[in-house]
Amino acid sequence: MKTDKLFYRLFLSQPGLITELIPEIPKDCEFTYSAPGVKEKGFELDGLLTPIAKDLNLPLVFLEAQMQRDPKFYGRYFAEIFMYLYQYNVKQPWYGLLILPNRQEDLGSDIPYQSLLTSQVKRLYLEDLLPLTDLSPNLSLLKLLVVNEQDTAPLAQEIINSADTEEELRRRIDLVEAILVNKFPQLSTKEILKMLNLKTADVTQTRFYQEVFQEGQQAGRQAGRQEGQQEGRQEGETGLVLRMLTKRYGLLSLTQQEQIRSLNIEQLESLGESLLDFTEISDLDGWLLAHL
Repeated sequence: MKTDKLFYRLFLSQPGLITELIPEIPKDCEFTYSAPGVKEKGFELDGLLTPIAKDLNLPLVFLEAQMQRDPKFYGRYFAEIFMYLYQYNVKQPWYGLLILPNRQEDLGSDIPYQSLLTSQVKRLYLEDLLPLTDLSPNLSLLKLLVVNEQDTAPLAQEIINSADTEEELRRRIDLVEAILVNKFPQLSTKEILKMLNLKTADVTQTRFYQEVFQEGQQAGRQAGRQEGQQEGRQEGETGLVLRMLTKRYGLLSLTQQEQIRSLNIEQLESLGESLLDFTEISDLDGWLLAHL
């Protein structure tokens, strides 16, 4: 399921999230993530977090996000876990983590599993995050899944702007983008980028930004073909490069804009590719000096 892949990215990209939700797990415990099949009755686990360290004191975590009605959910979930424990002769402790939208969804009776749900399995109801403020960035990412449309953009921007390092910034942008694409499938990546209002952050190395860049290049070429004229294509390429540079460095000087507008199509394409490696505005000036 699409949401399974989304939570896979969240828990691998933000390793601290699992210890926030299950405090019994050591903070330095790192996991791999898989979705192993269980032979009996065609069971397949949604997600299994396996400690990287070969320490039998560290727990397995059976992770599942159930976002829709399933009257047999609890029975199936625990059947999968115990079939796995039996089939693979597991000799280490385990926990369960269920991510659920609310308490109203029909997941079947939990009465037969109360002792397990009390001691072994943590249930996180995303609706409980809605009234909370001052959440960690990890929990804010989960809140972003269920916050209303009006508050989505401000929360997304807050998550991104709280990044302390370039690496964390890129990771959060990619995760926020994945959540928003899942939440608003009708929006294009350009519309989502606009929603995030990334004016000062260096986002050119993120997968999201490069996807927008590639779409923009294709749009520029398409505009040229539709016009049937060289000028149409050149205007498309020029507009794309100017937008990318403005997004990264803010408003360009009139001289810089004029120099870019004077470039031919081949030079514009070359600049569009080169600017992904720029680290400061002086790199643009150096490139223009070398190519004009």
